[in-house]
Amino acid sequence: MPSKSTFLKSYAFSILLIISILIGSLLGIIFKKDATVFKPFGDVFLNLLFTIVVPLVFFSISSAVASMVDIKRLGKIMLYMILVFVTTGIVASILMTIGVKIYSPTAGINLSLSTTVNTEQYKISEQLVKTFTVSDFFDLLSKKNMMALILFSLLIGLAASAIREKGKPFTNFLLSGNEVMMKAISYIMLYAPIGLGAYFAYLVGVFGPQLLGSYVRAVTLYYPLSILYFFIGFSFYAYLAGRGKGVKTFWSNIIPASLTALATGSSVATIPSNIEAAQKTGVPKDIRDVVIPIGATIHMDGSCLSAILKISLLFGLFHMNFSGIGTIMTAIGIALLSGTVMAGIPGGGFLGELMIVTLYGFPMEAMPIISMIGTLVDPPATMINAIGDNVASMIVARMLGGKDWMEKGA
Repeated sequence: MPSKSTFLKSYAFSILLIISILIGSLLGIIFKKDATVFKPFGDVFLNLLFTIVVPLVFFSISSAVASMVDIKRLGKIMLYMILVFVTTGIVASILMTIGVKIYSPTAGINLSLSTTVNTEQYKISEQLVKTFTVSDFFDLLSKKNMMALILFSLLIGLAASAIREKGKPFTNFLLSGNEVMMKAISYIMLYAPIGLGAYFAYLVGVFGPQLLGSYVRAVTLYYPLSILYFFIGFSFYAYLAGRGKGVKTFWSNIIPASLTALATGSSVATIPSNIEAAQKTGVPKDIRDVVIPIGATIHMDGSCLSAILKISLLFGLFHMNFSGIGTIMTAIGIALLSGTVMAGIPGGGFLGELMIVTLYGFPMEAMPIISMIGTLVDPPATMINAIGDNVASMIVARMLGGKDWMEKGA
């Protein structure tokens, strides 16, 4: 039957990844702490992704902008992108706010904490400078400075587009470089089943006891809500973008990117497979090459979910009242802001946690409390962060291309 062959064609690689992850998880359960022996095999995959992500982001964004004849379209893409990012972030924050009101993460927890307020001021201006700029060109060649790299890529693309015919050879170079990067990604993904399986063996073996024994109420709340948001929320967004076909196409292509995000804990590492999935879904090249790399740095629905959870937890532990429209609106605003300063790399949530602690004036001993939550919820949070970029690109495509955007092809 054609339907059977179509199913296998769409899901064969995804099924292979799931099987490899299940095998890796089983090895983690069997070997426990000794599962660290598998970590190098996972690190190889992670290192390959991180190595290619800097040139990929540069070529994908700069080539997309440079090849644009109508710069107004870029402006529309950026405008709609920000609108979608903020809207979905607010939705995620409201969902977790409802969750913590129904099921408080601090119920039954009694800790004796110091009420000394930290007097160190959070210097937002300095953080903005470090986030959006670097002092040396070679600093752009680091995944730690993704936002600066994105802005530089936009600048180069705009410059190449502005000089038109004189910039044609350079634009062709950028386009060719992007094609080379995409081909290199396809080679790296051949190693994905081994890399992801090995990484899951390590994660389950080493961190399994922590997941079972620490912060039970917070984890019990976050995981079901994140799963709900992932399947129902993203299906709804995909439906808004392309109706029934949008939902079907989204889920038939997004599993490899989802598993990559879940295993690596990095939105940046997921950019290659995310762009590939968007291409198969039919998202136009200029949209996917702009929205997904930028989203990996500033679009964090999963982090908005965890930020509200962290804020609620600290309010409960320090005997503060987490209620009232002003308190809730402030928390949502801080959740959105903390999401935008997080780098799309493992451990990047530290900056967001620092912002929460300092803006509210909690003592610095609050940092390790919410950092542990960040560690425990990081896998599903990263998956939502990354895949949210993909579905956001679909919505932007719908807003720009109309209801028949999927029929127009990528």
